[in-house]
Amino acid sequence: MNEPTPLTAPPPPTPAREPITCHVLDLATGRPASSISVSLTLLRPFGPSAPLTAVTSSDGRINRWNGEAGSNSSLNEIFANLAEHDGGKTVWSLKFNTGAYFGENQTFFPEVEVRFFVDAKSGHYHVPLLLGPWSYTTYRGS
Repeated sequence: MNEPTPLTAPPPPTPAREPITCHVLDLATGRPASSISVSLTLLRPFGPSAPLTAVTSSDGRINRWNGEAGSNSSLNEIFANLAEHDGGKTVWSLKFNTGAYFGENQTFFPEVEVRFFVDAKSGHYHVPLLLGPWSYTTYRGS
């Protein structure tokens, strides 16, 4: 005789991936850059918006953004609203507080700002920053 299989609760749903994520690598150490404060702001067409903020994790990544206190808007909600409008290109800004990371007199860049186009209907945008005290580069990742 077969015994019935006990019912188990399904796993909790995985939260939807944010449409914009980033990653910072410290080129001087060859390691991920943790604890860098980063802000994300919609500049156009409806901006500038209140910035969303986050701090890079131990692996240098930001996968979740926080709205300002009292705001319940998430990046996914902002993207959903943008898609309902004209659906055209938007311009966003990522600002990395590199001065606090390296130390004020230890870097040429007190902050790094990366502005980029986004099509709200085109899925995910990953923006890596390869960072040194005297230079940086970035690109659209996957």
